[in-house]
Amino acid sequence: MAQFLLETVWLVPCYALMGGLLAVPWSPGIIRHTGPRPAGYVNLVMTFLAFVHSAIALQATWNQPPQEVFIPWLSTAGLDLTIALEISSVSVGALVVICGLNLLAQIFAIGYMEMDWGWGRFYSLLGLFEAGLCALALCNNLFFSYVILEVLTLGTYLLVGLWFSQPLVVSGARDAFLTKRVGDLFLLMGVLALWPLAGTWSYPELAQWAATADVNPTTMALVGLALIAGPMGKCAQFPLHLWLDEAMEGPVPSTILRNSVVVASGAWVLIKLQPVLTLSPIVSSAIVAIGAVTAVGASLIAIAQVDLKRCLSYSVSAYMGLVFIAVGIQQDEAALLLVLTHAISAALLVMSTGGIIWNSITQDVTQLGGLWSRRPISGLAFIVGTLGLIGFPPLGSFWALMKLADGLWGTQPWLVGVIIAVNALTAFSLTREFGLLFGGKRTQMSERSPEAHWPMVLPMVILLGFALHLPLILQSLSLLPDWTNLNKDVALLLIWSTIFGCSVGGVIYLGNIPKPIRLPWKGLQDLLAYDFYTPKIYRMTVIFGVAQISKLADMIDRFVVDGIVNMVGLFSLLGGESLKYSTSGQTQFYAFTVLLGVSALGMWVTWPFWGVQFLDLMF
Repeated sequence: MAQFLLETVWLVPCYALMGGLLAVPWSPGIIRHTGPRPAGYVNLVMTFLAFVHSAIALQATWNQPPQEVFIPWLSTAGLDLTIALEISSVSVGALVVICGLNLLAQIFAIGYMEMDWGWGRFYSLLGLFEAGLCALALCNNLFFSYVILEVLTLGTYLLVGLWFSQPLVVSGARDAFLTKRVGDLFLLMGVLALWPLAGTWSYPELAQWAATADVNPTTMALVGLALIAGPMGKCAQFPLHLWLDEAMEGPVPSTILRNSVVVASGAWVLIKLQPVLTLSPIVSSAIVAIGAVTAVGASLIAIAQVDLKRCLSYSVSAYMGLVFIAVGIQQDEAALLLVLTHAISAALLVMSTGGIIWNSITQDVTQLGGLWSRRPISGLAFIVGTLGLIGFPPLGSFWALMKLADGLWGTQPWLVGVIIAVNALTAFSLTREFGLLFGGKRTQMSERSPEAHWPMVLPMVILLGFALHLPLILQSLSLLPDWTNLNKDVALLLIWSTIFGCSVGGVIYLGNIPKPIRLPWKGLQDLLAYDFYTPKIYRMTVIFGVAQISKLADMIDRFVVDGIVNMVGLFSLLGGESLKYSTSGQTQFYAFTVLLGVSALGMWVTWPFWGVQFLDLMF
């Protein structure tokens, strides 16, 4: 049975796709008698089947070599586009995480979107999202990975814009789509430029080619920079990080997936391309620099935010920055462990805060408080999610951060400082959010904010238990680093940074210090609160430049292109008006006019010959 499910595990994306398609009839109201709720139940059943299938198949893949499945699609003119799939412990494990989190997100959505009119469309899009993520996990070809990433970009736009009657939702969906499209455009350039160099898009063949490739350094640097642009957008890295904040206008159940596994889609492709990217030291340095800048910058920005969703979105960008650092220094195992531990903890944090957003008037953290007595389960889930996201032993992220920092201690110690600083800032930021939400006294906004009902609490409790048991699961699978071989100094630095961040945050936001807290220098406060003025810089540079180019193109279109066309039309009109007064209506006059015109044309065409004859007669 397990062997059969392993051989057919490539069908797992079809479960989600089928669930999404079956939910479509309820979306535009083709089926009305039952209401839209069956759309969610059908999708839920298909996701459950996909989860069970991939979970059983994972057991059969353990300690087995990877297998490849080839599906012929197009072969013409020397171009072979065969869909290549890799069935390995890593890819099937990714399927389990994706399907499991999507299953919990769909259960959460049953409660969160209980009275929502877009139920059918929402579940259809969740099915599309799950199918795309599962296909990306199995895909072993760069070209088809790009196609899947494009589908996910479209899915992000549609999910964020679910409530399209709200202006902020429309602008958020548009900005998120356009920002990701910038990275996708450069990624396409890199994908197409890589083909003449390597002659393949298969990840294993690209790795073999990279081992012996002799490519012009400038060419490889340009191609590599183009290839990392797409993952930069997907992982919300600077300067393409603003889309994740805009995407928070969408429903919270979709944010569970977006903050956990969707942002990791770019990191997945980046890890697959790592052998190619290491061909250029410039590209590797760029990946590390982008990750370090984003990790530190986003951690600082998260501290100054008052919107609950914005606080979490910048923490996600910061953590993905650490993944970029891991890929840039060729620590693929640490990168995969970071992606896994972040997905679990980030999803748990979104669930714990999603219930607060669901039945509270505001999501401004400065207007809430005292929710611990009202929502103890959500508070406990937030604590576990926070501890699972920072360097707190023995939970998952401690081992991931420890593995990354330990590999850098002897070669690039300054990056260890970056990791320690980001961990301390993240611990402080999440402790601040906990204190503002659950600590202190209840306010008018949180007085009537009880715990959410069971469809939202059940998946949160399940994920809470999984986050607590994740180290045991990883230990049973021999995926945790050996404690005896790790650097104890690095471990102590990581633990002390966690204690420092949580302690400072607890003293300030769980103590009796008057709030809101203001920095001594207002300029620094505004700098962090307004995202280092990145949106303003965009408006003054990119948006202004595109607007001016658009105005110039409009002027050329109206005054040059349309002007020429209008002038030809005017001459035709005037010529016709003048000719109508010179016509007599007699056939012989028209024939004479035609003959005269043909004679003149003939004389003009044969003039070189007659000119030579005339000169011979004269001289």
